[in-house]
Amino acid sequence: MGATRLMHHHRVPIGRGGVVRAAFWLASMYLIAAIAAGMPLDGPTATVIATLVFVVGGMPHGAYDIALLVQATRLAGGGLCLAVAGYVAVAGVMAVLWLVAPVAALILFLGVAAVHFGEDWTMLDEPLLKVAAGAAIIAAPAIGHPSAVSHLFVGMAGGAGGDVVARAMIAVAPVALLVTGVGVVVAWRGGAREWAGAMALAILMLIVAPPVAGFALFFVFLHSPRHLAEARGLLRGMSRRAWLVTGGGMSALAIGGWLVFAANVARWLPADPTAQAFQLLATVALPHLLLSHWLERRLGRQPHA
Repeated sequence: MGATRLMHHHRVPIGRGGVVRAAFWLASMYLIAAIAAGMPLDGPTATVIATLVFVVGGMPHGAYDIALLVQATRLAGGGLCLAVAGYVAVAGVMAVLWLVAPVAALILFLGVAAVHFGEDWTMLDEPLLKVAAGAAIIAAPAIGHPSAVSHLFVGMAGGAGGDVVARAMIAVAPVALLVTGVGVVVAWRGGAREWAGAMALAILMLIVAPPVAGFALFFVFLHSPRHLAEARGLLRGMSRRAWLVTGGGMSALAIGGWLVFAANVARWLPADPTAQAFQLLATVALPHLLLSHWLERRLGRQPHA
């Protein structure tokens, strides 16, 4: 199958060298300069700006899930509607979980994030090592800014349970960062020096910079371009206009859907817009991860054309 060949064709260079855009280095330089200048990056205005950056800039990398599903399965009509309904239902379950069991939702979100971010480490063969490396993205801010992370988690979890989760992240941080360090060395020795350097810098900024700013740098400028590049390769038959419309349209639907949901259940959700933004990210991350894994298994079983 052509899609299978394309997946393997793009995964080899992406796995070895990563996708590191010039924008990552520019954004990193800006963040470093802002910290050096003593700018209040943890203030309300800066936090809202960083939140908008990671929502608007990061959401599109999962916006091509349905297009990839159609590419892999050729679903149409009722079958496609059923698949889309299932995708939306998974997101709906996650959204409701934030209302009925927010601590469980937070733990699930962190687990999904660790697995998803660990997928970037294709140079590591052991799945547990990948997850540990992915967990470092969450654990690093907890080391550098424990109070800010605890405050965010308490908002998301709706109570003291969030602080317990934050303390747990601090506890696992040394192992997670050690594994990430090993991954950086492996990537460097394997020739992926730009990716290794970028990941090392991203981890450092996650520790040093305020949590939301550091996460926006990693999520929008390092993680998302990697997955966008792979999706673009698999959907090479899609015109540039269709690509942009799909990414923008699906992202807008996800954000708009959350805003409608949040407006109707506002009393049970945190007032902090950043906490809600992470809840939105968690809500779309679960179906995105499940579908990505299903597609990879399906394409991997297809014979090469």
